[in-house]
Amino acid sequence: MAHDLMDDLEEVLLDERAIATRVAEMGAQISADYYDKDLVLIGILRGAVVFLSDLTRAIPIPHSLDMMGASSYGKSTVSQGFVRITNDVSMDLENKDVLVIEDIYDSGRTLAVVRDMVQAHKPRSIELCAFLWKEVGNRAANLDVKYHGFRIPDKFVVGYGLDYSEHYRNLPVVGVLKPEVYMNR
Repeated sequence: MAHDLMDDLEEVLLDERAIATRVAEMGAQISADYYDKDLVLIGILRGAVVFLSDLTRAIPIPHSLDMMGASSYGKSTVSQGFVRITNDVSMDLENKDVLVIEDIYDSGRTLAVVRDMVQAHKPRSIELCAFLWKEVGNRAANLDVKYHGFRIPDKFVVGYGLDYSEHYRNLPVVGVLKPEVYMNR
């Protein structure tokens, strides 16, 4: 019998319509800001893939894409306190205008490590973009995230690319995962 992943959500914070509207707005703003730049979007695997896929289609100006792999959660619902880089960029970023695309800005560790790694490639500029901005008390790294889609409460969320133990990325919404789902694993 098939399991409906939506049944594992305590509540839906962002529905498909809200997400699509905000991503279109972000794409328009990024396009205006980078209309005369050599823009490269760098998505952080795997969480940012869904957001990056929609965002790149919302940016009508010429731009390139690349990916980096990074993880700080593992199979937990909280950051483990360290960032593991699994994949560096493959394209030449020297003198390019880089926009790092992340699924969620919470502890700030992943974005800080990725930003520093990208800086080693000597781009002309680096800015940060996060689909979600989690309202947390103390961040490990306070960063200037130029673009963000939504501010959310300090709750564990899944969907629209965000996962728990590699599941729920395919949900078209962002929702709070029921605690009993991860407490029993």
